[in-house]
Amino acid sequence: MNPIQAPFPATRLRRVRQNAGVRALVRENELSAGDLIWPVFVRGGDGIVEEIPSMPGVMRRSVDRIVEAAQEAADLGIGAICLFPYTGIEERTEDCAGAWDPDNHTNRAIRAIKAAVPDMVVMTDVALDTYNINGHDGFVVDGEIVNDTTVAALVQMALEQARAGADIIGPSDMMDGRIGAIRAGLEAQGHRNVMILSYAAKYASAFYGPFRDAVGASSALTGDKKTYQMDPANSDEALRLVARDLAEGADMVMVKPGLPYLDICRRVKDTFGAPTFAYQVSGEYSMIKAAAATGMIDEQRVMMESLMAFKRAGCSGILTYFAPAAARLLRG
Repeated sequence: MNPIQAPFPATRLRRVRQNAGVRALVRENELSAGDLIWPVFVRGGDGIVEEIPSMPGVMRRSVDRIVEAAQEAADLGIGAICLFPYTGIEERTEDCAGAWDPDNHTNRAIRAIKAAVPDMVVMTDVALDTYNINGHDGFVVDGEIVNDTTVAALVQMALEQARAGADIIGPSDMMDGRIGAIRAGLEAQGHRNVMILSYAAKYASAFYGPFRDAVGASSALTGDKKTYQMDPANSDEALRLVARDLAEGADMVMVKPGLPYLDICRRVKDTFGAPTFAYQVSGEYSMIKAAAATGMIDEQRVMMESLMAFKRAGCSGILTYFAPAAARLLRG
């Protein structure tokens, strides 16, 4: 774009910044509660709400209290939540069978939310890490995270979530070929309207630490995830991954983490024009909270500025733990 403008003083760019009314008229991007997906953590038990020490203000909730959170989200104008299960080490196995158990925490929560708040869009996580004794997103055989056997298990997991009533399936595992396999499975079982929001460009990032605490994976993980999550140095590879997932049947794509990868968000949106989402991950959230707790920054202003950055980078929506707080501010 080559804007044409008269030289100073005929052009004074500060004219359109002189007061709030004018600034609102020329604002290029807007943020609304409808742009937000709220990630929530579900655990076993009843009547439980427990704070996650590494994520101040973020809770693990039992299914009954997850329903209350869904109603809170609806009241705030947040249209979608994403469920992540917390599983203790005693609930994890080599075969990861809990991942496709119809009565696991996630599937029970889906049914409960849909019964109580039927218009809430429910997104799920599809990966084996929260059920795997090794803490990895796929099966581990002789030290290798095996791809094709994992994909077959992910299809089972996704189908159980669809049967429970999930609206959006979120494969976060980064195995090759899983989008096509899950889409084929959904079609074959009659779940034609279930959407896939693919974690297409998920990086092997150090920003995930608090999340692994939240789902109980920190102590379980052996090794790292660099053989299946992306190298942070790569950008062109992200476009190849997004192109593949769209070709295999993804309805929407995600870049994860968020703020450190805004360049990837912009490239994906400009290249494909598909609905593009970003995940403002646990490390991003906790850093803002920690800096605010020391008085170094204004938490509310930094929160809103960070969320607007995603919109400016071309994102259709943002997964963020700040969703309820941001929605309250947006309501004034």
